[in-house]
Amino acid sequence: MWKLRGYLKPYWKASLLAPLCMLLEVYMDLLQPKLMASIINNGVLTRNLQHIQSTGLAMIGIALVGLLGGIGCTIYSSIASQCFGTDLRRDLFSKVQSFSFRNLDHIPAGSLITRLTNDIVQLQNMVQMTLRTLIRSPFLAIGSLIMAVTISPKLAVVLAVVLPVLFLVLYLLIRFAFPLFSKVQNKLDQVNTVLQENLTGIRVVKAFVRARFENKRFDTANNDYTAIALKASRVVAINMPIMMLILNLSIVAVLWFGGHQVWESSLPVGDLVAFINYVTQVLMSFSMVGMILMNVSRAKVSADRVNEVMSTESEIKDRPHASEAAISQGRVTFDQVSFRYPSQQDLALRDISFTAEPGQTVAILGATGSGKSTLVNLIPRLYDTTKGHIRIDGTDVRDMALQHLRTCIGMVLQESFLFTGSIRDNIRFGKPEATDEEVEAVAKAAQAHDFIMKMPDGYNTRLGQRGINLSGGQKQRLSIARALLVRPAILILDDSTSAVDLGTESRIQQALRELMRTSTCFLIAQRISSVLDADKILVIDEGRIVAEGTHAELYRHSAVYQDIYRSQLGKEEVAHG
Repeated sequence: MWKLRGYLKPYWKASLLAPLCMLLEVYMDLLQPKLMASIINNGVLTRNLQHIQSTGLAMIGIALVGLLGGIGCTIYSSIASQCFGTDLRRDLFSKVQSFSFRNLDHIPAGSLITRLTNDIVQLQNMVQMTLRTLIRSPFLAIGSLIMAVTISPKLAVVLAVVLPVLFLVLYLLIRFAFPLFSKVQNKLDQVNTVLQENLTGIRVVKAFVRARFENKRFDTANNDYTAIALKASRVVAINMPIMMLILNLSIVAVLWFGGHQVWESSLPVGDLVAFINYVTQVLMSFSMVGMILMNVSRAKVSADRVNEVMSTESEIKDRPHASEAAISQGRVTFDQVSFRYPSQQDLALRDISFTAEPGQTVAILGATGSGKSTLVNLIPRLYDTTKGHIRIDGTDVRDMALQHLRTCIGMVLQESFLFTGSIRDNIRFGKPEATDEEVEAVAKAAQAHDFIMKMPDGYNTRLGQRGINLSGGQKQRLSIARALLVRPAILILDDSTSAVDLGTESRIQQALRELMRTSTCFLIAQRISSVLDADKILVIDEGRIVAEGTHAELYRHSAVYQDIYRSQLGKEEVAHG
């Protein structure tokens, strides 16, 4: 938690004023039992009404001053804690944005959501509690202890016996509770992961009538979380009954021994009442310290989880003196490139070598899982190569500034992801300053303009989460338009027309040839008809390039290509090739 203290520095004034206001309240609270003793000793027992009235008014005035201190502490501690949480959440979110795909594979999305929400809230509460209760309780306990000793050193022996017992109880409770809090947060991660997967894939769940299965899966995660949360809560709940037992036993002991002193006239009745008040404040303060330490233990778990994200460094980052103007034409060269996913033993790509010239369309064919998407993901450094080099215009992509590299690459991924907002904003996602004319031009090229104009508000039509109110083909066309708008030197289309009909796909490809005439285009497609006009076709099998050439060349010489062609377009055309 100490590593996060820097987030309070910008709000040092509020962080300082909060405990100062609390100290004012504590001081006022410490005066009350003394004044009460004075009322009893010098007012009630002597029947001095004037003293009762004047001292009572003084108690009211002191209480009001303490109230102002408490309100001030609440206001300033809230400002400091909420601003602390806001800044931490912002930086944590920004850190996640810098992660590579490898980092995101290591920390699941459900866990990141928990850390950005629940864990940050735990830390906010801890900061606020520290500035309020963690200041109030120790100072009130110490002050009350001093005041009790000044009233009766003999009776203070009761506290000398009770406090070690209290400390032992607190130590044992914290020791048992701390490991449980870590398990609670991990179980909450699992709940969020199941919830996210279910909400993301709700259509698949409904299509396969798997609601009952998903309910059971969620119940399992939810019940596991509930069980460990209840176990942790039981440990925390034990604190208060034990504290109240110790408090009541202490008061009985004080009344027993203090009563004898009153009978012997060595201790005034009012002082005994004040002593009991101070003992109550001491023990209740230590009880609150125990509750605070429980929350601090829980907050430490959250802090460790947040620090894990903050300390995670992406292996994909700019090298010193990375080039910010290396890409001019878009020539892409793969030189003996191999790649392995962290979770796998086998290479996903093996010794891939080829060159894509500026203006060329390079099509990539292969069976599912052959490594097509992996290959194109290496170009914008979504992953880094395990071996070999990828060069663009002669410069290794690892020697380029990431922003420059990715700005020059337009990418349409397999999953067409759209954001909540207008159609216009989704198309302008990569170029917010684009004019309406530019947006309409790329929409027409992507064959999206017509269906957009048929929608209620045209380009201003609001899309639901993930483009829920569009068909698969419509989402793909908007994704293509979004990529075209940045006019990239390199365009990557990862099976991006699988949900559109052949006629629409043909028109999109014709528009791409006209609009992106000087750009290098990588086209992954399942339909062989989509790649017939490509300048170069790469056939990949089990991570290797097994054939390379134009359609005519592969048609004549590649058995693998012929098998793919035959399976889709029929034996007759191959036989007469």
